[in-house]
Amino acid sequence: MATVELTEENFDDVVGGPGMVLVDFWASWCGPCRMFAPVYERSAQRHPDVVFGKVDTEAQTALARRFGISSIPTLMVVRDGVVIYAQPGALAAAALEELIEKAAAVDMDEVRAALSASASAAPSKPV
Repeated sequence: MATVELTEENFDDVVGGPGMVLVDFWASWCGPCRMFAPVYERSAQRHPDVVFGKVDTEAQTALARRFGISSIPTLMVVRDGVVIYAQPGALAAAALEELIEKAAAVDMDEVRAALSASASAAPSKPV
């Protein structure tokens, strides 16, 4: 499967649904981004069940701000609409494959329960 260009218009639809989505925040002037791109593309071909998206941070500045992207490349992994990983830095092919395997093994019921527990434990703000 080829990578999907993510924009403000399609981001929530692509990333918010069920399944796993990898998001590569990049820019054309970024050397490490250009070095990571073929690794990312090859991985996309090996994992047709995973959506591989790319956000051009120069063209999609609002998306970059929304996720606090200050270093590129930054790779984000989303499962079932929940961000489970977000780190800057280009990954080697083996490290990317390991990340995909680990992300696929995450128990999303546990993640949702932990998120729910932390939300309910947060102090309420006075009105």
